[in-house]
Amino acid sequence: MAVLINFKICDNAKECGGIEVCPVGALSWDTKKKTIKIDNTKCIACGQCKKMCPVGAIFVAKTQTEYDKIKKQIDKDPRKVSDLFIDRYGTPPLTPAFISKLKNFKADVLESTKTVMVEIYNEGSIMCLLKSIPLKNIVNSKSMKFCKIDLGKDTQLMEQYKIKKLPSLLFFKSGKLIGKIEGHYDLDHKEIIKAKIAKILKK
Repeated sequence: MAVLINFKICDNAKECGGIEVCPVGALSWDTKKKTIKIDNTKCIACGQCKKMCPVGAIFVAKTQTEYDKIKKQIDKDPRKVSDLFIDRYGTPPLTPAFISKLKNFKADVLESTKTVMVEIYNEGSIMCLLKSIPLKNIVNSKSMKFCKIDLGKDTQLMEQYKIKKLPSLLFFKSGKLIGKIEGHYDLDHKEIIKAKIAKILKK
């Protein structure tokens, strides 16, 4: 009975849902190594962690044969985290892994161990999917975490961070806002927003 994680597509974040639901502490956060830690001596193969992973990076093996088969699959997997960045700026979220609730803002953003880029939007700010910029074209997925938050009618974040226009990108490091980009940018302006992001991340 063991847990396996495909770290090729896992964002390896402290906020991992698998850690949260594990009833025996088989998954935990290693504060020194800044990574998800697996202790398979505790695993009871309940499968709760697997259900919580939105990108299918967590597996549970009940036998050694199962373990070996999953391990081979992970070893052969050619994907990387950036391959999951199919979402586009200013459009509804396509990947469940990037959806964050407003109520989880503190845990998902302010307490994250990684630099976080948050896209703030509401229904009225959604733009055309065909002309929107794929996130993988403007951010380095290895060095940061990304999430999308639908504000709905709640204006609290807009007031707190003085956001005047949606959609907006907010950048946080160690719980502090280090920059923001307001308004929609389409494919014709990809290099402009890319340069703005690079400037913010140098801070």
